[in-house]
Amino acid sequence: MIRVEKLQKIFRTEEIETMALSDVDIHVKKGEFAAIMGPSGCGKSTLLNILGLLDNPSAGKYFFDGEEVGALKESQRTQLRKGNIGFVFQSFNLIDELNVYENVELPLIYLKIPATKRKEMVKAVLKRMNIGHREKHFPQQLSGGQQQRVAIARAVVANPKLILADEPTGNLDSKNGLEVMNLLSDLNNE
Repeated sequence: MIRVEKLQKIFRTEEIETMALSDVDIHVKKGEFAAIMGPSGCGKSTLLNILGLLDNPSAGKYFFDGEEVGALKESQRTQLRKGNIGFVFQSFNLIDELNVYENVELPLIYLKIPATKRKEMVKAVLKRMNIGHREKHFPQQLSGGQQQRVAIARAVVANPKLILADEPTGNLDSKNGLEVMNLLSDLNNE
């Protein structure tokens, strides 16, 4: 599914060079559930941004589903990301001006899914996430746990091959954090 070899990421300014990732090797097979753990500032989010095709490594190779992504043009990387990768962020990244339904529907619009099919897919995932009763609510009207469920629904609505979750429980209490981790585990098992 994903494989990285000797991955490096260096951030440079005029005064300083920071090695965020140094010779990282990872191999995650289809169906596996992997956690990247470490102290704050060790490069976890940087690695997830590279795996999610939001950033490029400074060196090394990255293979997604057997294809080396370093050789792809930006437009090809965008297409690969849109159709295959779902993101769950610690800060939820929901759009305040859109209600729950519209936030979850957004990736399907980008994928040009017809409206009737979008409605079916959104309703199904909201039901699965136990948040369908809040579909007309806006993010600021939801609890942290509910917002994270919406963020997960948005990440999985298009059935991506890969879900990347960057500290998905970081802004939640322990009860909601456990529920979110169980939900992600259940989704992986399906």
